[in-house]
Amino acid sequence: MEFGSIFAFMGLGGQEIFLIALFILLFFGAKKIPELMRGLGQGINEFKNATKDVKENIEKGMEDSATK
Repeated sequence: MEFGSIFAFMGLGGQEIFLIALFILLFFGAKKIPELMRGLGQGINEFKNATKDVKENIEKGMEDSATK
């Protein structure tokens, strides 16, 4: 999925994205943004790993119940 299509899906246009980015820059400052993005990326990776583990457990449980 393209980056722009995500915002289009959410109903955000260019002006809204610009205002959100400006607010974040003013609120957190330029030095904190990379740290925030790094933390956000780590959180997303942890969420992906957790959902992957849950999916594998469900699939394994279904396979175990099918063999019984």
